[in-house]
Amino acid sequence: MSLNWKEIDCILSELDLPGAQIQKVFQSAYDVLTLQLYNKGRVSLLLIALTPGACRLHETTRGAVKGDRPLRFAEFCKSRIVNGWIEEAVQLGDNRIVQLAIRLGKNRYRFYIRLWSNAANVIVTGEDGTVLDAMRRSPRRGEITGGRYAPEEEAQVTAEDAAPPKRQYAIRELPGPGSFNERIDAFYAEHGGALSLEVLREQARRSYGASMSRLEASLERLRVKEADYAAADRFKEYGDIIMANIGCIKLGDAWLEADNFYAGGTIRIKLDPKKKPAAQGEQYYEQYRKAKSGLAEVQGEIAAGEQELARLRLTLESLLGETNPLLLHKRLKNKGGKPPAAADRKRPGLSFRRKDWLIIVGRDAAENDALLRRHVKGKDLWLHVRDFPGSYVFIKQHPGKSVPLDILLDAGNLALFYSKGRANGDADLFYTQVKFLRRAKNGPKGLVIPTQEKNLHIKMDSARLKELEHCRIEKV
Repeated sequence: MSLNWKEIDCILSELDLPGAQIQKVFQSAYDVLTLQLYNKGRVSLLLIALTPGACRLHETTRGAVKGDRPLRFAEFCKSRIVNGWIEEAVQLGDNRIVQLAIRLGKNRYRFYIRLWSNAANVIVTGEDGTVLDAMRRSPRRGEITGGRYAPEEEAQVTAEDAAPPKRQYAIRELPGPGSFNERIDAFYAEHGGALSLEVLREQARRSYGASMSRLEASLERLRVKEADYAAADRFKEYGDIIMANIGCIKLGDAWLEADNFYAGGTIRIKLDPKKKPAAQGEQYYEQYRKAKSGLAEVQGEIAAGEQELARLRLTLESLLGETNPLLLHKRLKNKGGKPPAAADRKRPGLSFRRKDWLIIVGRDAAENDALLRRHVKGKDLWLHVRDFPGSYVFIKQHPGKSVPLDILLDAGNLALFYSKGRANGDADLFYTQVKFLRRAKNGPKGLVIPTQEKNLHIKMDSARLKELEHCRIEKV
C-alpha cells in the first residue's frame, strides 16, 4: 500500500528538510532513488520509491545501494542538484505530490516527487515549469525534456472549482518503536511490494531452489555415467578374450562363447556380425580407451558441480539473511552479488561487451565445451562458421529483447576471425539458440549438432573488429 497524503505530511514534518544540503544521489533501480542529505551536523538518507503499490518517501537507515551501472536520471541529478540546498519541502494540498525547492548557486530548481501508484514519477523543472528531465519519461503527459510541469497550478484550479469531498484518510498505526519515519522504513522493508524482503526472499528461494534442483539432477546423471566408466576394465577383458579366441570367430557371428580366463567359467560376448574378428577386439579396446579418458572428465565435472552446488547453498543462505531489501534486490539481479568483474575473470575464452551486450568467444574445443556446460543458457545465441573449424561464439540474451543486427554482425565477424576461414575474407555462418544444440554421440569434446539454425553471410570488416578490440574485457 502506498503512502496517503496525511502520512506524507507526517513524514515531511518529521524530516525537517529545509536547510539540508544534497550531498549524493544513488539510483539502485529504475524506480528507486536515494538522496544523501546533510543538515545540522547530521547525515541522513531520503528514500524515494516509485514501486507500484508501495510508492513512498521517507528516511531510511538501511543504507544506500549503488546501481550496477550509471543510470540516466541519477547522472542528471548529479550534474544539477548535488551540492544544492533544499529551501522548501511541501506537499501540494492532498495530491500526494511533494515539491522540493532546490538552490545551487544562482540556479533554482523544482524537484517534484509524485507518489501515485499508477503514475509515480520524479520530475525536475526550472522555475518556469519547463521540464529538465524526469525519472520516467512520458511524452503523452509532457513529462520529457522541454515539456511543462506545474502541478501546483492544477491544484489551485481544483480548489477553486470546489471539488466534491474526497475519501477520508488516516495515518496508519504501525507496530514498533520510534518515529513514523522509522516505523514506515521497517514496515516497507518487510511489506514493500516487489521490493519487500518477504517477496525478494521467496524469489531467491524459487530461483536458487530451481538452479540447485537442476544441478542435483545433472550430478545424478554424471554419477551414473561415472559408474559405467568405472567398469571400463571389462571392455579390455572382452577385447583380450576375443583376440585369444580369434580363430573361433567367423564373419557373421553375433556372439562368442569362450572361457573367461579373468574370472573363471564361461563368458558370452556380443559381436558385430558385419565386422571381421580382429576388428571385434579393436572395437572393445576403443570403448575401453574412451571410457578411461571419459572417467577423468566426468569426475572433473562432478567435482565442479559439487563445488557449484555448495556455492549456491551458501549464496542462498546469505541472501535469506540480508536485511536491506534494496541490496537484496541488487544481489538477486547479480545472481547473488558476485561482482561482474569476478565473473569475467572466471569465464574461459574471450569476452567483449558491446552496447550492453556480452559476446563470448571460445578459442578451442576445451573452451567451447566449458562455455557450453557452465556459462551459457538455452536462449543465448550460438554462432559458428560453416565448413571450417573454428570458435564457438555466444551472445548472451537480454530477457524480452531480440539481438540487434549490429550485435549479430559483431559476433559473426568474431566467429569468422577466429576460424580457419579467416584467410578467405568471407564465409557463411549458421546460428541458433543454445537450446537447439545437441551433443554428437561419441564425438570429440565440444562437438555439437545444431537444429533450427539460420544462415548468415559475413564479410570480414576490419573497422568493426578494431572497434571490438576496444570492447574486449581484460582479465586481471
